[in-house]
Amino acid sequence: MQCTDLPAVYQIEQVSHSHPWSEGILRDCLRSNYHCFVAERLSAVCGYLIAMPAVEELHLLNICVRPDAQQSGCGKQLLKALCFQAQASGVSLILLEVRASNAAAQRLYQSFGFEYIGTRRNYYPATTGREDALVMKLTLPPEVNVTQCR
Repeated sequence: MQCTDLPAVYQIEQVSHSHPWSEGILRDCLRSNYHCFVAERLSAVCGYLIAMPAVEELHLLNICVRPDAQQSGCGKQLLKALCFQAQASGVSLILLEVRASNAAAQRLYQSFGFEYIGTRRNYYPATTGREDALVMKLTLPPEVNVTQCR
């Protein structure tokens, strides 16, 4: 992700979430040297991923695919990039939270080998109150290849 990608990333964020991140938060993630990736289809940003490095792990903060590009492989492309970045950084654990109601995202994560490890009650804002987050982890082997990060 580059600064020039931020308008497209912000637009995707706005149309995809009921409680989107601000443009300032997205910019801060890029400035803070988080792992920030975009995926493109036909020279246009179709999705993005932001992960925060921590001691010996990465925390997947946000992954989002433009509504008209969902089911196109864009999310898989982004997760593969994250797996390879993790391996290159010597990281063996990726953590994330996902809305309890987001079955499609849960299926994507499970297809990569993420496992459920707990629930954060009332973690996400929702249109009516709060929503639980499922906490998932992926333990990566010392060397990752394309078949291990499906």
